[in-house]
Amino acid sequence: MIPRTASVTLQGLAKGFPILAITGPRQSGKTTLARSTFPDKPYVSLEDLDTRAFAEEDPRGFLARYAQGAIVDEAQRCPALFSYLQTRVDAQPRMGEFVLTGSQQFGLLSDITQSLAGRVGLVQLLPFSVQELQAAQMALPNLDALLWRGQYPPLYDRALAPTQWFANYVTTYVERDVRQIVEVQNLSLFQRFLKMCAARCGQLLNMTSMANDCGVSYKTIGAWLSVLEAGYVVFLLQPHHQNFGKRLVKTPKLYFHDTGLAAYLLGIADADHLAIHAARGALFENLVISEYLKQRLNLGLTSNLYFWRNNTGEEVDLVLEEGAQLRPVEVKSSQTFNTGYLDGLKKWTRNAGDAALPAQLVYGGEDSMVRNGVAVKSWRNMHDLCL
Repeated sequence: MIPRTASVTLQGLAKGFPILAITGPRQSGKTTLARSTFPDKPYVSLEDLDTRAFAEEDPRGFLARYAQGAIVDEAQRCPALFSYLQTRVDAQPRMGEFVLTGSQQFGLLSDITQSLAGRVGLVQLLPFSVQELQAAQMALPNLDALLWRGQYPPLYDRALAPTQWFANYVTTYVERDVRQIVEVQNLSLFQRFLKMCAARCGQLLNMTSMANDCGVSYKTIGAWLSVLEAGYVVFLLQPHHQNFGKRLVKTPKLYFHDTGLAAYLLGIADADHLAIHAARGALFENLVISEYLKQRLNLGLTSNLYFWRNNTGEEVDLVLEEGAQLRPVEVKSSQTFNTGYLDGLKKWTRNAGDAALPAQLVYGGEDSMVRNGVAVKSWRNMHDLCL
């Protein structure tokens, strides 16, 4: 088993919260993380129909079976249980007593905020980070192979071809979840929408254009996108508001939580195909930004990630908000460093003045260095990135 960085975070949260919650995309390793971090706790899954019926019909009796707490998997399957959990932990406040896991799109977070606010330490678990794979001494493939394979755990502990696994993942989880939450009258249109999202990876979100290209309403695109966000399939990177005297773009950018899923939806057959594909640069940018996000979430922190772009096209791929200051990050997929890559960072830093922290650049090469005051990082050294 590959150790997860979030395990240390969970152990810390268990000292200050009576209940812990782990959410994230399906197949990201939530249950494995909970059971490996708290091996002495009994495990119960509410996916089991008999167990769920017991929890729904007699929640007090169900909780009484676990005097020292438990790991409750797919906890959102029984919303009524949350009020009884509140009563239990308020009456007997023991830290780290219960660990809940589940999928946000089925309401885990909404149930927590309604019934357990202030009592829950939350961790959002995404697929493996590059740092986690390196720490486990996994032989990382080359960059194109990593972008194509992605970082979902099943692709690293089973003999599975990525294309086969992602085909089943989309059918079994993504499409099924969407049908359970919003009405999808024409599944082929939703499949087209998924592929359009992949084709627009790293681009400004234009829902009107997507609605026209897909042949559905603007409202439908919004509903489908919300489900993909809630299910940790895609995320939106918001533009930073600081204008430095320039008019800014106010539209977010669209990214996937895993480049392998995006590559599959783009029809990329293998790593060699990806190496020459027009979307390679966007997928690399996606990888770097998602790595920054994973580092934040694995530490139990919220996102501090933005991008910056003005109406004349000047842009910084990623801006980290650190208090009142901002750290700019540029992303280049080329394997060869070029000093011209620093031009945009230099200009932004001059405009930002005292608000600017030292810049970083992540590129597709193998060597890390410092050039003109900018930390230039190889994609293999993304674990050294500032948060």
